[in-house]
Amino acid sequence: MRQLEGRAQMRPALNQVLNGDVVIGEGGQLITRAPSGTETFVVGQTAEGDWGVTLRREQGANALTVGDDALTGAQMVRMRSRSGEVIVMDDAWSDEFLGRPWLPLQMHPTNNRGRYTSDSYAAAWAGRSPIHNAVAFFTFQTYAGTGGAQCRLTINHDGNVTTIDEWDCGADQWTTRSIDYPLDGVGFLNSITITLDHRAKTAGQQVETRLLTAYTHNTASEDQAPNPPVTLAATTTEGAADAA
Repeated sequence: MRQLEGRAQMRPALNQVLNGDVVIGEGGQLITRAPSGTETFVVGQTAEGDWGVTLRREQGANALTVGDDALTGAQMVRMRSRSGEVIVMDDAWSDEFLGRPWLPLQMHPTNNRGRYTSDSYAAAWAGRSPIHNAVAFFTFQTYAGTGGAQCRLTINHDGNVTTIDEWDCGADQWTTRSIDYPLDGVGFLNSITITLDHRAKTAGQQVETRLLTAYTHNTASEDQAPNPPVTLAATTTEGAADAA
């Protein structure tokens, strides 16, 4: 510090960069420290060996980091609350999606949600939402009368309807079903229509389905990353071929 103060008195002052670049390379870091000694800003190569940026609060807790995910190598961006929880981040395994926050999916009841007695499928819940996270999660509860019931969950994206799950419900009881589904072929902020259909296996018997939860969340592993949209996949493949 004393050296910098001395250079500030020189003409031209040597404690400023007014034109040109400052390069930190070959494992170096640029660090600023609070009077307490806390490193509040760090950019360069981390102790784990990757390259990133860290902004810390004066008390030492991380506030914003880029590239502190050495296990994935994804150069993730993470914003943390004062308690240390990650409140905003991108997805480690799916490049185009938001990781947090998780966001709800719109699904609304129809007139067929309860006391439905036909043995043909009809929509009990339906909705349309833009997609922010890579994986959709749902939980439903269905009550079926004598003979039981069946349910199916479908997604319509650009006119392509996909049944992502179909299941049986026992007679004279509640059946709970949870579904965790990577949104294959759906891009960030693309809108999809989600429909939960149900039917009685025996015509005249009542069926009721309740929606307990519907939201999207980040991937939990590389295996859970959805396949990208066809146009995006084609662009990525062409880029890889050009690089080769």
